[in-house]
Amino acid sequence: MDGGDLVIGRESPLGEDLALLFRRHTADMHADTPPESIHMLPRAALEGPEIAFFVLREGGVALGMGAVKRIAPAHGEIKSMHVLTEARGRGHSRRMLQALIDHARAEGMARLSLETGVQPTFIAARGLYARAGFVECPAFGDYRPDPNSVFMTIDLGGPD
Repeated sequence: MDGGDLVIGRESPLGEDLALLFRRHTADMHADTPPESIHMLPRAALEGPEIAFFVLREGGVALGMGAVKRIAPAHGEIKSMHVLTEARGRGHSRRMLQALIDHARAEGMARLSLETGVQPTFIAARGLYARAGFVECPAFGDYRPDPNSVFMTIDLGGPD
């Protein structure tokens, strides 16, 4: 998986070569989270007009994905962020997160939020978000407080 150019671009979540990413993401979400606390969107739902879906590719191979869903005029939510296990530890998650933040800013969003798990499998993700400036916050949008969820947000500046 080394070599080749690293590219993060907007794509359709229905691309044929993205099946492995979605299988792994789904497996990770179901690994130790109770079903009622899993808030991932079905793959086809990520095709919606309010969602910008991105793929990280190295040498043309899809290694990561992430999306920004507009949930209010100036508020976005990160959805379905995932990097393949074998590609982790090389800064790809940080690059994908920065691309999602940059997209939200470019689209005029003043706030970007996310929901992630409390389980040990989500410790690295929560650390990544915290290092990027996200802070814990109350449930937002259509979410309700959930003992299995951690809600985080970042102020992107601009109009509220």
